[in-house]
Amino acid sequence: MMKTGDEFLQNLNKMKPNVIINGETVGRDDPRLQAVAKIMALTLDKVDEPKFKDLLKVESEEYGTINRFTHIHQSVDDLLKKQELTREICRITGGCVFRCMGIDAMNALSIVTHRAEAMTGQPYNQRFKEYLKFWQENDIVGSCAQTDVKGNRALRPHQQADPDLYLRVIEHRDDGIVVRGAKNHITAAAVAEEIIVIPTRFLTPEEDEYAVAFAIPGDWEGVKLVTRASSHKREYYTCPSGEFGDVENFIIFDDVFIPNDRVFLGGRKGESAFGGWAALLFALYHRHSYTGCKPASSEIILGFSALVSEYSGIEDKKHVQSKLADLISVTELVYAAGIAAAHKATKDDSGTMIPDTVFCNVGRKHAGKSYYHELEILADLAGGLPATLPHEADFYDETIGPLLQKYIKRKEDVPAEDIYKLYRTLSDMLCSSIGGVSAVAGVHGGGSPVMEDVAILKQYDLDEKKKIAKYLAGICED
Repeated sequence: MMKTGDEFLQNLNKMKPNVIINGETVGRDDPRLQAVAKIMALTLDKVDEPKFKDLLKVESEEYGTINRFTHIHQSVDDLLKKQELTREICRITGGCVFRCMGIDAMNALSIVTHRAEAMTGQPYNQRFKEYLKFWQENDIVGSCAQTDVKGNRALRPHQQADPDLYLRVIEHRDDGIVVRGAKNHITAAAVAEEIIVIPTRFLTPEEDEYAVAFAIPGDWEGVKLVTRASSHKREYYTCPSGEFGDVENFIIFDDVFIPNDRVFLGGRKGESAFGGWAALLFALYHRHSYTGCKPASSEIILGFSALVSEYSGIEDKKHVQSKLADLISVTELVYAAGIAAAHKATKDDSGTMIPDTVFCNVGRKHAGKSYYHELEILADLAGGLPATLPHEADFYDETIGPLLQKYIKRKEDVPAEDIYKLYRTLSDMLCSSIGGVSAVAGVHGGGSPVMEDVAILKQYDLDEKKKIAKYLAGICED
């Protein structure tokens, strides 16, 4: 059943308060959470709009019409439409869509549980399929908790002075498991109905207890969501960018019981390898999603760079044109990498399509390396005003406002208010707290850059390239 955005928001408001903001435990109706909650609701409300209908709706043999953000990819077309959908919605939200983490994790688990059940005999895939039925029938809005707090980065999970610095199973029961630990950098968990939990890295045979994956409602007993919420709130005028924001979570699992029907990897002896596969596959799907959202972020920066240049009367200058071409190149090369990853995808024995590893990671690496350069271009073209812009109350004040409106003018045919609105948004993008969050996310979202290098080098056939070099150099091989 496909639900509306209002129904989703009503569901959130019924959840037990376990969100902690600045020392205060709050409900999901807290105003600081609404910016992200409304973006998630938007992905439910646009299913019948002509532009989104074909992208958001999927016909499932089992459950009829479902939302693509609850769908397991079965074809190249599924991957392409997921990428296009992500880009289209991010153009509207001005940033993150907040829905990809949950379904990226579900796609990874569809493969890992299939492999784990075949090799261990544990009914992980049977449980996953039942959970997927619940997920799709209820049009679940989910998040994914992958990144552990990690402690001493030079040590593996089992070598840490405190073993809880990676989430682990501390007790096996007949009816489930008990877990302890924490996950950090978890986007939108405080406004998700369900949270999918998976390992963060490859594990060694000594680390079976860390090979744990499960699903819980966001308000599950013993789960504490310590939340940082940011927004672009306006005081005197409304605009789309003022409606949106960000929610990041530090999730603490304080000896949390997980019943068997929600356990997809149980941290049992011999299961460490599956923890690594879960980590790898989620990262792969998430990086493919990034080839949809990052081009949208880049073209937003491109649009503002072009607009501020136009308002300043310099849009036809050669150095400006060169900078805009740089932004276009990043935007479309990252998107092209996602298209290539979809067309080079392979079908797993589980039936789930796996995008190409090299193209996913090349696209994500190019996006991450370019993000601060894109912001540098925007800052260069905008000048210093985003950092020194007068407050809204001053600009709209009856006394000082008319003088500010007189002196903020640039091109004579552009109203002063439009110039102010542009620079108010540029100030958010370049100088605000949430702008800083977005910049760091541009580098680290979807995984740290070094892990993209690892994935690329692991999958790329360097020996073949050396053979080409030897042939061209006339170096004989046995």
